[in-house]
Amino acid sequence: MRVVIQRVSSASVVVDGDKVADIQKGLLVFVGIEDADTQEDIDWLTGKITKIRIFSDENDVMNCSVQDINGEIIAVSQFTLHAGTKKGNRPSYIKASKPDVAIPLYESFVTTLEKEFGNKIQTGIFGADMKISLLNDGPVTIIMDSKNRE
Repeated sequence: MRVVIQRVSSASVVVDGDKVADIQKGLLVFVGIEDADTQEDIDWLTGKITKIRIFSDENDVMNCSVQDINGEIIAVSQFTLHAGTKKGNRPSYIKASKPDVAIPLYESFVTTLEKEFGNKIQTGIFGADMKISLLNDGPVTIIMDSKNRE
């Protein structure tokens, strides 16, 4: 499982002209799922996401987590995070899970993240054409892959 975490001042997701998610200060998390992913990957990533210290403290040092600042989180599924780009110019998405595998894992990711975070997680709509707006704060962008946790 691969995630791209962006520290944001604000972010929103629009699907078919309707705003389905909208946050202020917090994290926008893009989630890519592959067939080898398990609940163990989800548990590791959600623990890291909620505790990663990328928000400034009173001394302007990145020493606070999204929980510490009472921030918000949007989680958005994004199969293109597993794009293969070694050959040719057209990315291959063969490593990305198909919906029958990805949807239950994504739903478990959101549920586990909510438990870890202690608040409701806003989401995009799986498989939809989403328009995502964000104001990246910093910019701070962190990439994590549960297969590279050693």
